[in-house]
Amino acid sequence: MLSAILLAAGSSRRMGDDNKLLLPWQDRTVVAATASNLLAAGLQEMIVVTGYDAPAVAGALKGLPLKFVHNPDHEEGMTSSIRAGVRRAAGDGYMICLADMVMISPTEYASLASAWEKRYTVDDYCIAIPEYQGQKGNPVILPATLREDILSHPEKEGCRDLVRLHHAHHLRIPMPTDHILKDIDRPEDYIFLKELIHP
Repeated sequence: MLSAILLAAGSSRRMGDDNKLLLPWQDRTVVAATASNLLAAGLQEMIVVTGYDAPAVAGALKGLPLKFVHNPDHEEGMTSSIRAGVRRAAGDGYMICLADMVMISPTEYASLASAWEKRYTVDDYCIAIPEYQGQKGNPVILPATLREDILSHPEKEGCRDLVRLHHAHHLRIPMPTDHILKDIDRPEDYIFLKELIHP
């Protein structure tokens, strides 16, 4: 079983006054659009990690079949949210998903999960890394065999050093689009992506 961990705890400082996860995206919010795409991919367990503006983020996801865990230490950086999700997760692996990556389709999530699950049967330290034309993107899938390493990892903004340490177990997965590279950090990113889907 693969657990998706949706990181939705950040404070969106680079967006100014707006919480980027609550901005409108088509007929819902950014966070709800991302969560819906993940759910449509058929992943067996999906955990949402909240932090900043937690009641509003949870409210935007009301009615979806999700598990929630709150990270009171979200200001310490992304790794604290990854740890919070990993502690709750029951899967053999953890797909670490960013809640502002609205462009990744259910099919793309499902293909990543399938490729990791196939490799995991012969390498239970397999780390899946999607790439587009040689550029690495997100989400990365980490195996539960690294659970204790993740929980004790000192890096504050993700697990890059841990991933590099296990380079012999990397599974690079070529993706058909650049969606795995597109997130929303600043107002211009949001405007650019909205224009892509509504030119």
